[in-house]
Amino acid sequence: MAHPPLEPIEALASATAQSLGFLMESVVLHSHRAPQALIVAVRKGDGSDVNLDDCASFSQAFGEALETGELLTGAYVLEITSPGLGDVLQQDRDFRSFRGFPVCVRQRDAKGGEIQREGTLLGRDADAVELNLRGRIQRIPRSDVLEVRLTSPSA
Repeated sequence: MAHPPLEPIEALASATAQSLGFLMESVVLHSHRAPQALIVAVRKGDGSDVNLDDCASFSQAFGEALETGELLTGAYVLEITSPGLGDVLQQDRDFRSFRGFPVCVRQRDAKGGEIQREGTLLGRDADAVELNLRGRIQRIPRSDVLEVRLTSPSA
């Protein structure tokens, strides 16, 4: 499936956010997934925290606008989030929501010390946290993981 142009989707997300008192922070389209995933991060214009009701109201308005504008073809999942740079991922829901995002994992090493690894979060299961480290898949046992924190993409 060809990757649809992101600019019209970003423009629509920004206009929808502004009409509801939000600022659109980012739009990420994972067209390689089945179904494709469109992840939009919004922030409140007044700087206060975005809550679940805010995400739901933006999701409904933006989802309707996407359907009307026919900007995406085929099945897709729309995820609305608030920016979480620096947030620690703790619950299974966090690991599902931020799959594909850059993270820093603080873990115990074999000698009992601590090391950090930065990569793209692939997921977490009962046994391990899985990262993509520059094209290499790394499974870190959950018992060794001290913290998983969202980071900004490295240059």
